Amino acid sequence: MGVTSGRCFAGNAALLGGCDVIIATRNSTTGMAGPAMIEAAGLGAFSPDEVGPVEVQAPNGVIDIIVEDEKDAVRVAKHYLSFFQGDLKDWSCPDQRLLRRIVPENRLRGYDVRQALATLADTDSLLEIRRDFAPGMITALARIEGRPVGVIANNPLHLGGAIDAPGADKAARFMQLCDAFDLPIVSLSDTPGFMVGPESERLATVRHFSRLFVIGANLSVPMMVVVLRKAYGLGAQAMAAGTYSSAVFSVSWPTGEMGPMGLEGAVQLAYRKELDSIDDPEKRQAAYSSYVAELYQQGKAMNAASYMEIDDVIDPADTRRWIMHGLKTAPKRFASSDKKRPFVDAW
Repeated sequence: MGVTSGRCFAGNAALLGGCDVIIATRNSTTGMAGPAMIEAAGLGAFSPDEVGPVEVQAPNGVIDIIVEDEKDAVRVAKHYLSFFQGDLKDWSCPDQRLLRRIVPENRLRGYDVRQALATLADTDSLLEIRRDFAPGMITALARIEGRPVGVIANNPLHLGGAIDAPGADKAARFMQLCDAFDLPIVSLSDTPGFMVGPESERLATVRHFSRLFVIGANLSVPMMVVVLRKAYGLGAQAMAAGTYSSAVFSVSWPTGEMGPMGLEGAVQLAYRKELDSIDDPEKRQAAYSSYVAELYQQGKAMNAASYMEIDDVIDPADTRRWIMHGLKTAPKRFASSDKKRPFVDAW
């Protein structure tokens, strides 16, 4: 664990970059070279505050947690370390019935998934990692009935929850962190899939996205999957370490919907000829809405559960009970291999 305050350049920054987690005060600046070395290399003259300030190093993923000052850094460092020091006997949690109102009835409306995390976790236990980097993916440490877990969750308020390249890197690296320290992982899925298109492919998404599959397939800690709403395509599989069948359990809230791709896109592909043959715009839109509604009924969580694609559809208020059952029944080492990760990827 690295804690930095003020200037951190050259060799000090290299040591900091090798840490599992970096905590930085708001007045910190971090760079692989300080102003003197930069100027000596003929790259211009800069003040120390211009070289790697928090405003740069938090959004790009270098800094994991921003704190106000050194006193706050000590507090957060203790909180972080506590997750690797065993279970707590004393705990409390919010009223779990509040989870029933997190996801809107209107499937097209966004919501704050952090409310779900804060409600699901033990009171004051949640510690978000890399909050300012890759906003479409949330990674956090938390406790459930005193037991430490890692949590990954899609953020529907960014790209509708689609997983982009930075989001894949964020989740993949966090999964490695959890695996290295034997922390079970809870996955809260609400994604239409991976972000696609020519612009997305410029970011080497094929490689970045595949990190989730490769790392997920080699986890030695148990993963528990809870579908909050959307679970489409390869992105949904990535949120389940590659496949729902590999998780300790895969359940869904009643708002869950599943399929090989998003409903709207599926309708446009499957019914293109039918829709193009309708000249009246209003009738075409009505037909389109009817097809979407039909696919929605087919992909509802209850229907998916009837075909055993997932284990069950649950009352959101029972989510903690399912997680605790998974924690108590899954072996500490979930994978059959005796190999253990000797380090956590620096990125």
